[in-house]
Amino acid sequence: MSNLETAPPEVTCVNAPDGALQLLRPREVPLGGPRAMPVRRTLPQRARSLIGAWCFADHYGPDDVSASATGGMRVPGHPHTGLQTVSWLFSGEIEHRDTTGAHALVRPGELNLMTAGSGIAHSEFSTPGTTVLHGAQLWVALPHAHRFTAPAFERYAPLPLEHDGARVLVFLGGLADLAGPASPVRTFSPLLGAEITLDAGRAIELALDPGFEHGVLVDTGRVTVGGATTAGPGELVYQPVGAGVLRLAASAEGKARVLLLGGEPLGERIVMWWNFIGRDHDEIAAYRAEWQAERGGDGEGTGTGTGTLRFGAFPAEWGQDGTLPAPELPHTRLRPRG
Repeated sequence: MSNLETAPPEVTCVNAPDGALQLLRPREVPLGGPRAMPVRRTLPQRARSLIGAWCFADHYGPDDVSASATGGMRVPGHPHTGLQTVSWLFSGEIEHRDTTGAHALVRPGELNLMTAGSGIAHSEFSTPGTTVLHGAQLWVALPHAHRFTAPAFERYAPLPLEHDGARVLVFLGGLADLAGPASPVRTFSPLLGAEITLDAGRAIELALDPGFEHGVLVDTGRVTVGGATTAGPGELVYQPVGAGVLRLAASAEGKARVLLLGGEPLGERIVMWWNFIGRDHDEIAAYRAEWQAERGGDGEGTGTGTGTLRFGAFPAEWGQDGTLPAPELPHTRLRPRG
């Protein structure tokens, strides 16, 4: 997914003290034009910009994307560098195309992992048969040693597992308490990603890697994590390094579903602006200039820039939908964060 904000904000991170739980609330961002689909953006924000290598979290829906409502997800070709995108749906279907040649339908309960590495471009459109769209789009920052890796696309459908009455789908990494296999898809730093569904009033405990930071992103219902209780979708409870157990409880009001995200602290400072991750202002400015040159400045997604194409050859199907122009850079220099 693209960050479609015309003036992407620069976020200065101020981390909470070690050992403190944080309850992070999202802000609403329109995804698209006049009939934009709203998304709840929880990461990055001033209070916290990274959880392990997780650096971006959008939660959306359930949203009526029929012709009479928002019109759904319509994100033309756009670039990424230095990250992996994690697409996870609860309902609906999205058509994905990218410049590795991958063409896939993103479906509920199936991980779609795109590695941007040195540079990639992709598009995302909800399918004509989708009337309700509901899911999460997440980004993972690549560590310095791997940020110029070759672009790639992988899919994985995890088997549902049971733990104390909870239904768990582990799509990245693994959990020691569960007998199922760890996710086979490739990541470039130690990560965890899982969907957990709890019946009303149900509470569970899960063993965690104490070397990881963790975040519990709420999809539906209300949950309590440690001493923090959420109020609505898109809220996230951050649990710092050192915790070896996740204590998660659903309210008595109804079923709850969350995404559990975790990873070793990245330990690096990054610059994230629009859809690019780099290490300084000049690198981001160069990515922007290359994207504008490769799209030809005409918005038609021709991919006809001269020389080697950082973002790859554009799919022929983009001819009718075009590509997204990059926003203008801010008048001040971008600063690393992390």
